[in-house]
Amino acid sequence: MYIGPHKINGSVFLAPMAGVTDRPFRILCRRLGAALAASEMVGSNPALRETRKSRLKRDHRGEPSPRVVQIAGADPRVMAEAASFNVDHGAEIIDINMGCPAKKVNRRLAGSALLADEPLVARILRAVVGAVDVPVTLKIRTGPSAEQRNAVRIARIAEDAGIGALALHGRTRDQHYRGEAEHQTLAAVRRAINIPLIGNGDITAPADARRLLEVTGCDAVMIGRAAQGRPWIFREVQHFIETGSVLPPPAPGDVQRWMLGHLQALHAFYGPGQGVRVARKHIGWYLQALPGGDAWRRRLMRVERADEQLSLAAEAITAVTAGMNTAAPVAGSAH
Repeated sequence: MYIGPHKINGSVFLAPMAGVTDRPFRILCRRLGAALAASEMVGSNPALRETRKSRLKRDHRGEPSPRVVQIAGADPRVMAEAASFNVDHGAEIIDINMGCPAKKVNRRLAGSALLADEPLVARILRAVVGAVDVPVTLKIRTGPSAEQRNAVRIARIAEDAGIGALALHGRTRDQHYRGEAEHQTLAAVRRAINIPLIGNGDITAPADARRLLEVTGCDAVMIGRAAQGRPWIFREVQHFIETGSVLPPPAPGDVQRWMLGHLQALHAFYGPGQGVRVARKHIGWYLQALPGGDAWRRRLMRVERADEQLSLAAEAITAVTAGMNTAAPVAGSAH
């Protein structure tokens, strides 16, 4: 599969997620089998480009190629300028967000709100594609609502505008993440266009991915929430797609090494203060559903120092991966 000049070595991608797919997480997921990993959404407003948050989002040091930056907005000229700016700062693929259902994004008529205005979609896509010399991709939903599933028309508009690949989440805008993602629209879009199509929505296990590919004819799958706390899902899914066999669970030592390396990368990327705060949600995801994990999570949420967080996280992950329920601390106890 190619996106522009880039050969994509694999068919399992990391979905862009606000507040999650920062550089440390992208690098980890790529190392554990993700063939492509897009940045969290970057707003197109030029007034925000030099904030610390924006500078961190465009920090690609050490990130494997091709580097994908997702931009969001509703003004074709501003979106084109944002695309060009991010290419100048290291983006090798620009992804346009027309799939986010969040109210704060949709209130500005961006994200999935754009799907209700097909002429504006066309103007934005043409402006961005014309502004940069790197491939431009697009992420959408099946439509604004069940009564207005217009993904096939949007997909044709995208292909005509020069979009290099399309990612489609199998829910409408008004569904948010409720209900089940459906595959019929994905299959219809696959029949309607010739550019690569990536299926997204409710892929939580290797069999889900293989089923989606078989039913829809998509070229690849995109995994979001299921990768939180389980970044090794990408190699599991890729292996199952290729062989039909299930990889054994990762060894506890590997899980500990990946988690602690991730925390250290977060501390280095954000600085020890913010890094500890950002790491808390990842720790919660790593520990969820594991024996004694909730008690360890509550204890770790109170830690303020990076060194203490690493030390206690190492103790926690050793205990829970070994199934040592008796080692779980009493909630509220001090380290």
